[in-house]
Amino acid sequence: MIQINEYFDGNVKSLAYNSEEGKSTVGVMEPGSYEFGTSQKEIMTVVEGKMEILLPLESSWKTFKAGESFDVAANTSFKVKVANQVSYLCKYR
Repeated sequence: MIQINEYFDGNVKSLAYNSEEGKSTVGVMEPGSYEFGTSQKEIMTVVEGKMEILLPLESSWKTFKAGESFDVAANTSFKVKVANQVSYLCKYR
């Protein structure tokens, strides 16, 4: 079953689904700054656009563009800055 998720007053929306590989979400973010918490490892891929990411234990922001991915460990949090709408795929492992 597809689950609809909405965060940050509707500025981040995603559709969750289960595949043979496990749970994933595909979503869109409006311009803004966000902080996400993780309960399990996440592998996020930018589908279209770009995001600036501050990963746990890092002191500098990194930019990820379409086709690029980053991992976030379980039970941590990471920060995101988006200047324009961006779409992403997040795999939970």
